[in-house]
Amino acid sequence: MQSEVMFAGFGGQGILLSAKILAYTAMEAGYEVVWIPSYGPEMRGGTAYCMVIMGDRPIGSPIVKNPLHLVAMNRPSLEKFAPVVKPGGVVLINSSLIPVRSGRDDVDEIAIPVNEIAIEAGSVRSANIVALAAFVARSGILPIEDLRESVKKEFARKAKLIPLNMEAIDRGVQAAEAG
Repeated sequence: MQSEVMFAGFGGQGILLSAKILAYTAMEAGYEVVWIPSYGPEMRGGTAYCMVIMGDRPIGSPIVKNPLHLVAMNRPSLEKFAPVVKPGGVVLINSSLIPVRSGRDDVDEIAIPVNEIAIEAGSVRSANIVALAAFVARSGILPIEDLRESVKKEFARKAKLIPLNMEAIDRGVQAAEAG
């Protein structure tokens, strides 16, 4: 079993962090993992994307033309990557910033107002965690409890952010279940 997840959006949206947390969660669960970031020199406001590959065997190549899943946080990312997602994958769309859909009927598409949910949880800066939790819940790629533990470890040095991110996870899971 191998799964590829593309996280994509603007720099500053926490794309690389979301992917890092997913990769760490998969690694802790015993999977082989590859985390490959890509971002422009301008970072904040520029484009950023990151591929996470996880599998139960060694990963032969980190180059993936057709990921199984996509978490799109902005419209340019959806337009660029949705056409190459493998049939049967999950495409999560941040409907706060993306007024269109993928146009695919062979994927499990879910549109969630990630930014609004993050604001309700306490801060728009937790939008990446809302999206990550919604994706994990919808795809079933890893247990949500494992994700919670990884987020707690990631924010251990900034413990005051842990309650906000736990709320973001809860709300992301609720949105995935409702959608």
